[in-house]
Amino acid sequence: MESSKAPQQDEFLFHPKNVQLFVLLAGLTFLFLALTVSYVYIRVTNGIPPVRLPALFLLNTVILLGSSYTLIRAKRAYLHDDTQGYQNFLKWTIWLSILFMVMQGVAWTWLFTQGIYMHSTTTTGFLYVISIVHFAHVVGGLPFLYNFYRTAQKRMVDPVTVLVYFSDPEKRLKLRLLTIYWHFLDILWIYLVVFFGVNQWVS
Repeated sequence: MESSKAPQQDEFLFHPKNVQLFVLLAGLTFLFLALTVSYVYIRVTNGIPPVRLPALFLLNTVILLGSSYTLIRAKRAYLHDDTQGYQNFLKWTIWLSILFMVMQGVAWTWLFTQGIYMHSTTTTGFLYVISIVHFAHVVGGLPFLYNFYRTAQKRMVDPVTVLVYFSDPEKRLKLRLLTIYWHFLDILWIYLVVFFGVNQWVS
């Protein structure tokens, strides 16, 4: 089943939604590159010590990677017409995403308790801004995940509706784009964690 559906995905290469996603990801890439380059420039030219990355950011990396893995499993279940697996893995992706957001809030709270605020130094300001912007894009993707899950619950009620759902090329395209978006957020978060981690060891 997977091999028969794969060629159909290629037909959407220049679909308007594909182009929109590419533009969005390119914009985010340049935004975060600009923020991190500015961080290094300001820190070095002004002799400001780097911000120490909270350990919770590392835990959040694992959680976010887990959500990406479950979304991969959901897509795989979709391609194999596995109704129950598809819904379960979508649900797990949603819960892990919510857990990531909660734990990110805990990480910011820990910074507050240590007297590290956005206005404390320029470097801490960058840490807050960069992590908040990334957080906002996770929040922005969550309604799409939830919509996939609720739609699957409502429409996949008998063999006929299941067949119609799995045969919908538009649904397949949207799932593919959502998966790409989620993987991008994972890669972006790993880049940010590595970036701040390396900076705190470089004087």
